Amino acid sequence: MIVDHGHVVGNASRAAIISNRRITGLSAAVIAELVAEVGPLWHERHQAKLASRPRKRAVGAGAKHQLVFVDRLLVTLVHLRHAVTHDVLASWFGVDRSTITRAIGEVRPLLAERGCTISTGVRLRTLAEVIDHIGASGKTGIIDGTEIRVRRPAAGRKDRDKFISGKSKQNAVKTMVVTDGDGRMLFCSPTQHGSCADITHARQLGLVRLLEGGPAAEILADAGYQGLGAQTGGRVVTPPHRKFKKNAPDWYEEMYERQRKAHSSRRIRVEHGIAHLKNWRALARHLGRREHISDTVQAVAGLLSHQQTADLIPARQV
Repeated sequence: MIVDHGHVVGNASRAAIISNRRITGLSAAVIAELVAEVGPLWHERHQAKLASRPRKRAVGAGAKHQLVFVDRLLVTLVHLRHAVTHDVLASWFGVDRSTITRAIGEVRPLLAERGCTISTGVRLRTLAEVIDHIGASGKTGIIDGTEIRVRRPAAGRKDRDKFISGKSKQNAVKTMVVTDGDGRMLFCSPTQHGSCADITHARQLGLVRLLEGGPAAEILADAGYQGLGAQTGGRVVTPPHRKFKKNAPDWYEEMYERQRKAHSSRRIRVEHGIAHLKNWRALARHLGRREHISDTVQAVAGLLSHQQTADLIPARQV
C-alpha cells in the first residue's frame, strides 16, 4: 500500500493495527469502545481550546487535521504498548513528528482520566472509590509499589537526588498499584520520586485515613508496609514480624517461614498485575518527559483493566 503523505494513514494500515491485538494490546471491540467514548471528549476539548483564544478567523478555518481521531488514538496506543518513538510513528502515518507529539499529548490525558474498569460501564477513578468497592464487595485487595526507570535529571537540578531509588540504585519513579485477589487492576496512583518509601507514599495518598474510618476491608501488603496494620485497625495485613533477630529456636523458624510463605502466596497476584502493566513498554523504562509519566501509568492501567473486563465477559456467558 502506498501512503499518501500529508493525509491520514491508509485504511489498510489502520485495519491491520486494529485487527492485530499484539500491536495495541487491545481487541478490536475495546478499541471501538474507546473511539466512541473518548472521541467526543477530544472533540469537545479541541473546540473549547479553539474558542478560548483571540481569533481573526472563524473556528474551523485554516488547515485541517492531518490525522482523524481514530488515527490519533491508534498512534497513542502503539506508543504506549511498544514505546515506539514519535519519529517512527510519523514515518508510518505519513505526517510530521510534531503532529504525532501533539496527538499523543492530547489523547493520553483523556485515557488517564478514564479510571480502571471493573464491570461494563463501572469505573474506579480514586483510591477512595477503590476502598469503598473492596469493602462493599467483600473481596480482598492487594497493594504494592513498583518502580519505573526514568532519565537522570540534568546536572544542577536541586531535586536530582530524589529520583535515585534506594532499592534499585537507579533513577526511577514509583507508583502504588492496587489489584483484587485475582490480580485484576483496580488503581494506579500518580507517581512519586524513587527515593520515597512505599509506606510513605501510601500515607501521602491517604490510605490510612480511608481505611481507618472506612468500610471493613482486607488489604494485603508486603513488608514495606509494616506499621499500617496498627494504624488501620488491622485492615492492612503484612507479613509477620520477626521476633528473634538471631539464635531463633527451630520451632519459631519453622512457624515464621510457614506464615511468611502463606502470606506471600496470597499476595502474589499483585505481582502478576504489575507484570501485565510492564508488558506495556512505555512502563518498562520511560524515556520521555517525567511530567508525563503519571498520565502514562494511569492511562495504561485503565486500558489494561478495560481489556481484562472485556476478556471476562465471554467466559461468564459460557
